Formats: sequence, C-alpha cells, structure tokens
Amino acid sequence: MNLSVTDFLATEARLGTYNYEPIGVVLSRGEGVWVWDTEGNRYLDCLSAYSAVSQGHCHPKILAAMVEQAHRLTLTSRAFHNDQLAPFYEEIAALTGSHKVLPMNSGAEAVESAIKSVRKWGYEVKGVPDGQAEIIVCTDNFHGRTLGVVGFSTDIETRKHFGPFAPGFKIIPFGDAAALEAAITQNTVAFLVEPIQGEAGVIIPPAGYFTKVRELCTASNVMLVLDEIQTGLGRTGKLLAEQHEGIEADVTLLGKALSGGFYPVSAVLSNNEVLGTFRPGQHGSTFGGNPLACAVARAAMRVLIEEGMIENAAKQGARFLEGLKDIRANTIREVRGRGLMLAVELHPEAGRARRYCEALQANGILAKDTHEHTIRIAPPLVITGDQVDWALERFATALTQDFS
Repeated sequence: MNLSVTDFLATEARLGTYNYEPIGVVLSRGEGVWVWDTEGNRYLDCLSAYSAVSQGHCHPKILAAMVEQAHRLTLTSRAFHNDQLAPFYEEIAALTGSHKVLPMNSGAEAVESAIKSVRKWGYEVKGVPDGQAEIIVCTDNFHGRTLGVVGFSTDIETRKHFGPFAPGFKIIPFGDAAALEAAITQNTVAFLVEPIQGEAGVIIPPAGYFTKVRELCTASNVMLVLDEIQTGLGRTGKLLAEQHEGIEADVTLLGKALSGGFYPVSAVLSNNEVLGTFRPGQHGSTFGGNPLACAVARAAMRVLIEEGMIENAAKQGARFLEGLKDIRANTIREVRGRGLMLAVELHPEAGRARRYCEALQANGILAKDTHEHTIRIAPPLVITGDQVDWALERFATALTQDFS
C-alpha cells in the first residue's frame, strides 16, 4: 500500500499526540549526511536527530555490530551479567577517563540518575542534612522532559499544568560565575549545567566561565555535573565540550551519539565517591546496560575515533561557521557555534525561523527552528567540505528570501 505524504500526516494527526510540530516531510531512508523522503527527494540532514546521528545515518559498522548482537542476545536485564557490559565499561572509561559508569537508556534517564546520585552523595558523604540537598541549575536549561527535570525548567511551556514539582533546585543565569558563587550554600550538592545550551539556541558561555565554575565547585565541595548529552562525543570539535577550557567534570552525562542513532543508550560517568554510594536495589533499569545497547555503543565510539570524526567536526565546523558569517542578509542577527553545533539567530522582524526552515527544505536542507527566531544547525560529523559548501549556498538562498 503506497501512502502519500498527506496520508501519513493525516494518520499522525488523527492518532498521534500533538506534542511535536515537525517540518512537513516524511523520511524513509538515510545514508551518511543524506536522508530521502517517501517521494524520493534527497535532503542534507542539518539536525542529526538533535546530534544523535553524529556518525551519519545507518553507519555500516554500527549496523553490523547491532545485527550481529541481535542474532546472539538482546536483553538479560541486570539480574544477570552479559558479555558486552564489561567491555563497554572498559572502553567508555578509557575513552573519557572515568572511574565509574552507570548505563541507562535515554538522556533524560541519565539526568535523573545523576540527580539521585549527587543527592545521595550529599547526604552520605558531604553530610548535608536529610532532605535539604540543593542543586543549582541555569535559566534556559534543557535537560529532558521528565517531571523531575521540567520542574526546574524556565520554559513556561514545559512546566504549565504539570506541577506540583519537586523542590531542591536553585536557578541562576547561564554564563554568570558570580551568580553561581552567590548561590552556593553548605547544602549545595551539585551544579548541573550544559557546556553549551543547545535547545536555548546554541548559547555559548563567556570564555573562562567554566574554568571559574570548576574552581568554585572545587572550593565548596560541590559536584560539577556537565550534561554533555548533545555536546559530547565530538559534536563541538572535541571529545567532550569541557575540553575547550581544559577542565574535568565530577559527573558527565552522555547519550544521543553514544549509539550513533541506532538505539537509546546513555551513561552517567563519574568517580567512586559519587556513584559508589549506590547499593543493590537502590537504582536500576531493565534495559540499561543490555547487551544490544552495549554492542552498539562500543561500535559507535570506535568509529568516532577510528574515522577521525572529532577532528572533522572541528575542521568542517570552522568552515561552516565562517561561511554562515559571510552570508549578507538583513535577516541575520547573529551567527554562533562551536564545531558542528551551530545556530543562526534572526532579527525578530524577520519573522519566525520556522518559515526559513521550510525554505531550506525546499532547497534540499533539513534544519530545525528553536526559540522562535533561531535556526539550529548540526549535521553529522562525517560531512565533507564540498557538502558544507553545497549547504552554504542553500542557506544563503533561504536566508535572503523575500517573504513579503
């Protein structure tokens, strides 16, 4: 049965929950940086499933690892050991320099697990009075969609009519080290923050901010928790975004690209002091650390390094950023980015970014708007210089389009 785009969209509208507003394209195939819709049109993917497909669509080596493992063993639960979990621990620890690993599934699960772990550490190691632990977060943060996480969001649309919310969070401005210093008390157990705020529109903090943050957290015995679910694993031109300022987090959260887009895999990375507080029965996940997930993640990490994707992200990200800055369009307010995590912010009078994303679609580019006036750009890390140049021509066309 051949369905038209209209048929697909009508069925989604009739049966699906209206919690997304996708661009009007129905995709059916992907390879590398390219995706094809059900009508055979080809697009350069400049979103990478919010950085989950960093290694490119349907990477053959990750696919082969997934198929091979799926033929052998997919799930045991953590009631039993499996032969993929220990190698996964070894490889992710060696790659990131971590001492303890807690495998989960979604990024939001990793965030929730980190919140539980730093609170537990605060009570059992730091000596915070029971029920008094405080975690500091930032305005315009995005750490997921769970009830615990949206409770400390500053985006009204993610909070409205979902309360009451859990207490224990302080909100400060992003990029303001003085605000962090003022917010820390003897009951502060952690500072949870994104190295670059992705959903907020690729907001990059001032130079030296995280160096100061690291100093403040160390001085006050506060755990620095970096949510690298989007920024990690090469997206910014470094393995981890923290490396741009030469710091190390106490707790690092990975997800998305950890599986190359094949399977939900996330991880909390930390030390014995924090994750060592958990005991059997206190936290878990049926699917977390399953053999299929571990095999996929191992392959995803391996190709990232072996194929030089991190270095390519730095090189092509610089090329893309300069090319976007060279576009002379009255619509553009600011271009910013690091590696292949980029954004074009439009002047409010230029109208919603959504219509420019639709114009890009008509020119063979898939990108996504955020916060009404910003276009997010995050192609797979395998993009070539010629493909960047090809994309820049189409961005120039869309951003100079007259909608009047």
